[in-house]
Amino acid sequence: MVTRRKLIKTLSVLPIAGSLIGPHLLSANSIAETASIAGTRNFFKELGLRTFINAAGTYTSMTGSLMHKEVTSAITYGATEYVNLDELHDKVGERIAMLLDCEYATVSSGAFGAMTIGLAGVICGMDNEKVAQLPDTTGLKDEVIVQEGHDIGYTHALLNTGAKIVSVKGRKEMEKAIGKKTAMMWFLNANTDNAEIEQEEFIEIAKKHGIPTFIDCAADVPPVENLFKFTKMGFDLVAFSGGKGIRGPQSAGLLLGNKEFITAARLHTPPRGTTIGRGMKVNKEEVLGMLVALELYLERDHEKEWKMWEDQINLISNSALSVNGVKTEIYVPKYANHVPSLRIEWDQDLVKITPDDLRKELRDGHPSIETVGSKENVGMTTWMMDPGQERIVANRLKEILEANS
Repeated sequence: MVTRRKLIKTLSVLPIAGSLIGPHLLSANSIAETASIAGTRNFFKELGLRTFINAAGTYTSMTGSLMHKEVTSAITYGATEYVNLDELHDKVGERIAMLLDCEYATVSSGAFGAMTIGLAGVICGMDNEKVAQLPDTTGLKDEVIVQEGHDIGYTHALLNTGAKIVSVKGRKEMEKAIGKKTAMMWFLNANTDNAEIEQEEFIEIAKKHGIPTFIDCAADVPPVENLFKFTKMGFDLVAFSGGKGIRGPQSAGLLLGNKEFITAARLHTPPRGTTIGRGMKVNKEEVLGMLVALELYLERDHEKEWKMWEDQINLISNSALSVNGVKTEIYVPKYANHVPSLRIEWDQDLVKITPDDLRKELRDGHPSIETVGSKENVGMTTWMMDPGQERIVANRLKEILEANS
């Protein structure tokens, strides 16, 4: 058995405390003891996982965004005390509503979870028997009207309630589809241009027929104004992801809007057990982390941050353009992930590597760099990088392109 005295003696002669002691040689207690002496454990290294520079964006597969230290401090603080979960959600919901100048709010299990509980709240109201009945919607309003161009995989969050999607094209079809079974109308902001009816007309139609509206804005921060825009516009419910631009916990989100619907939505969440939302638990640590992340985001110098992103993208673009045969495009998506972004293409007669192979070389190199794109190009953003990493990316990109020229 490795004793504390022996471990301290061993660590004192190592160049980096504990770095030469393989985790397979120590018991669990010894590893924990090593961590307490040598500092933070490198869990990913212990597990054989590679970390990477995120030049791609806030993708769930890449674990979203990184939280600021104030957020992780709030999460750590939350782990130190017991508190009533409902009371915490009440108080934090009130604080978020005040910060965002909306009627009410709650921290949800991501934007997807916000969609499920939001619709459930609309369907069941404050009737606990109906709450327990879902996903059986017998006798309940259970149709959600969605424009055809918005009917993508994420609507499964709505189907989780037992509801049915009614897909429509234009205004005429939409108004014809509204009936006694219509519970809600749902709008996907990221796909605004993929459908005929935009936000204001959508709300106008819904209000005319007395139907609640929900807009999914999961990836629509930045700009910061969007946190206020859609509740002011008149949507009854608005959902944002917490672990993207706001840089809160990846498994958290925000549900904003109508107090009556959000209060009803909470009936489907823990600590209540006989509900469809029981598995969508948001623990006290995440609730506090989400609150602090939002406070930090609202206080941020957004213009300064935007200028930094532009400078970083220009640096990478210029580095790529220094290679003969390469061309780049700097652009900002109109909706969702609205940040300076870069597409890189090249003449493959001059630079003899495919975009897929270039992405692989970036991923497999040291450090590993994750990017996006297609068969025709490589795509990058810098907003999820630590300052200075853009130079590493620019140099590595140029190195690979030149090596294949």
